Amino acid sequence: MKPKTRAIVYNFLGFAILFLLLRLAFGYFFDISRFYLALAAAVSASFLAPKFGVVESDGHAKIMMKWIFIKGFREI
Repeated sequence: MKPKTRAIVYNFLGFAILFLLLRLAFGYFFDISRFYLALAAAVSASFLAPKFGVVESDGHAKIMMKWIFIKGFREI
């Protein structure tokens, strides 16, 4: 699998897992309509999810990760 494809899959998985967890947690604690629960979970998950990208350096593609809970970038 190409690094760019892997980065897209990692972005999706990070968002999807956080979205599902937050959707269930918000549904448990708040009694509001399903649309607003999903909207709040989507906004929260997109803010909290790690971001993955591909960087070309020295002719070699590297997958890098940035997350709000760690400083700087990490190579995957």
